[in-house]
Amino acid sequence: MVFILALIGVALAVLIFNHETGFSFGLPSADLASLVYLGLIGAVVGAGVVGAHRNIGEMVRNLLIWVVMILGLATGWLYQDQAKEMVLRVAGGLAPGRPVTVSDENGQAVLIRKSLNGHFQAAGEVNGQPVDFLIDTGATSIALSHDDALHIGFTDAELSYTLIINTANGQARAAPVRLDTVTVGSVVRHGLRAMVAEPGRLDQSLLGMNFISSLTAFEMRRDEVILRD
Repeated sequence: MVFILALIGVALAVLIFNHETGFSFGLPSADLASLVYLGLIGAVVGAGVVGAHRNIGEMVRNLLIWVVMILGLATGWLYQDQAKEMVLRVAGGLAPGRPVTVSDENGQAVLIRKSLNGHFQAAGEVNGQPVDFLIDTGATSIALSHDDALHIGFTDAELSYTLIINTANGQARAAPVRLDTVTVGSVVRHGLRAMVAEPGRLDQSLLGMNFISSLTAFEMRRDEVILRD
C-alpha cells in the first residue's frame, strides 16, 4: 500500500512539473490525472478491504469485486462518448421521431427513426416552440398546420390565405409566412419561408424541401433518415 501511495505521489509531482507541456509519460496530462485519481480510489478501497477482513478468502473475493467495479468505471470514463451515443441511439429507437445526434466517419449527423405508422416524423421546434413534423420530400416548402401556426405565435389577423396548395385532402389555401428559426436536432435554420394551411386542411405540419435542400446531405434509409448540417 505504501508503494502504491508512493507511485501516486510521484505521478502527481510529474503532473505538476509537466503542467506547461500538457503531456506526462507520453500521455495527455488529463488522462494521467484520471488514472491517478482512480489509483487513489483503489488504494483507499484496498486499504479498507484489507483492514476490515482477516479471512484471506473473503478479502480476495472483495478485492476482486472492487477491481471489477474500478475497471468498469475506468472503461466508462474512457468510452463515455461512445456510451452516450449508444444510449441516444437506443432512446431514438424507443421514441421514433425523436432526433438523435450521432457521429460517424463523415462527421456529426442527426438520425431519425421511422415511426410505427411507416412515416418519418421529426420532433422539431419553430420559433422556439415544439412542432411535430412529417418529413415530406414532395412538399416544396415547410407547411404548418393552422393549429401549429397559432401555437408558435401567429394570429389569424396576420394570416392572409393567398396561395393554393395541394394536400392529402385536396387543394387548399395557404398563407405565406417567414419563420425566425426552424430546429431539428442539432440542425438550425433561420429565416425560412413557409406557408400556413387554412383551418382544418392540414392534419400535421410538413418539413419540406426548402429545409431539406439546405442540408449538406439527406439520406433516407429503410428505417431511418439521416440529416447532415
